[in-house]
Amino acid sequence: MAVGGQGGGVLTGWIAALGERAGWHVQATSVAGVAQRTGATIYYIEMAPDGPRGRPVFALSPAPGHVDVLIAAEIMEAGRAAQRGFVTPDRTVLVASTHRILAVSEKQVPGDGRGDGAEVLAALRSHAAEIVAFDMEAVAREAGSVISASLFGGLARSGALPFAAAEFEAVIAGSGRGVEASLAAFRGALDWQPPAVAPPASEPGPEMAGPAAMMAEWSALCAELTAFDAEARNVAAAALGACVDYQDLAYGAEWLEHLRPFLGRGVALERAAAKYVARAMCYDDLIRVADLKTRARRAERVRVGQGVDGAAVLRVTEYVHPGAAEVCSALPRGLGAWIEGRAWAFGALDWAVNRGRRVRTDRISGFAMLWLVASLRPARRRLLRHGREVAHLEALVARALAALPGRPELAAEVLACQRLVKGYSDTHARGLSKFDRVMEGAAAVWDRADAADWVRRLRAAALEDEAGQALDGAVATVRSFAGPARDPERGAA
Repeated sequence: MAVGGQGGGVLTGWIAALGERAGWHVQATSVAGVAQRTGATIYYIEMAPDGPRGRPVFALSPAPGHVDVLIAAEIMEAGRAAQRGFVTPDRTVLVASTHRILAVSEKQVPGDGRGDGAEVLAALRSHAAEIVAFDMEAVAREAGSVISASLFGGLARSGALPFAAAEFEAVIAGSGRGVEASLAAFRGALDWQPPAVAPPASEPGPEMAGPAAMMAEWSALCAELTAFDAEARNVAAAALGACVDYQDLAYGAEWLEHLRPFLGRGVALERAAAKYVARAMCYDDLIRVADLKTRARRAERVRVGQGVDGAAVLRVTEYVHPGAAEVCSALPRGLGAWIEGRAWAFGALDWAVNRGRRVRTDRISGFAMLWLVASLRPARRRLLRHGREVAHLEALVARALAALPGRPELAAEVLACQRLVKGYSDTHARGLSKFDRVMEGAAAVWDRADAADWVRRLRAAALEDEAGQALDGAVATVRSFAGPARDPERGAA
């Protein structure tokens, strides 16, 4: 079972050639999936030598309970195969890669919609007679090949077929394309050993470089992290580095000031405050997007991802679609608010800018345009969007502080609701709307002993679907038993 780009057809051809080299009868068929990650293609192979009655008669598709070997190019595909009865403990040898390729349904979830591959693997161990499972995608990538070659190595490793490894290699060598890389991936899977467990790193800090005066200021900020509990220090160090990278050293100092009231009140609260205050401060805006797209390491990452070496010319096209709201948010507060407050001005601006554009950042003109937007970073504090984000952050911190000192777990759950606010434009508006509704629900249950649990439930419901249907149900449940909502910051109904 494989999806697009994984070389399922190539692997099928190799397996068929392996049987034919031994003089066996072989038949291979396939049932195509719908599209990449919405349906896997099933390649079905039957092979056998002459039997007592001569040439065998083969089937065209697999039958549940009658599969000897199943090869899955991704762990969730192995799980789906087991659900369909193709993996059985009395006969099936399972060869599967444990890496994940997220399905469309997983990506659509506003929160973390990923399935648990480790849980699927644990269940598969009781379904299969034997199992060979490790990250074969990583093995293939390291060899400069594709996963079909390492899956072929996994098949040889399993011993499910009565052929020596040299015969597998001869098949690859006879294919004539990408032989060296394919052989390297095959041998990497054949000889794979579990990596040694490395000891946990001790408080790694973000890497920074700069002039001596700035590095001295950075060191002073890092020294203040000793005020955090030792178990929260890693998260705090990452959050501080993110804030400084996002804006400047003074921004990191602002983050520390927001965190001081939460220190000494438990590891869970310190972690939540460090992480989610930083997330609120490092919001997505046009400046941030342009900054990330024009960084040198981003160009390097694109080259690696596309397999382009340093000597080749890489053409990069960025798709941008700014609207009037995004442009206003990047203007000085007075001017941006003036335009937003006048329908004719806002409409005229939207007519001028609201259209899709393709920007070639491999050209000086396209790169310079994004670079100029990124260069507005020093002025960010004076822009309309920043003023609104600061007001949002101050309200979030004030609400969390209202739960202290007696209920640090509630304060942590309130801060974690910042997960709902992300992106810009329509995405940001939807997230902010969900955040407001969750806070309304939190106000309704604020005086209950289980308020923290209810805030957690409301947030989880908000992350279940984009439309907010699960959140509607959760809010209705809260309203069915809660009294009048009160403002935790003011203590009034």
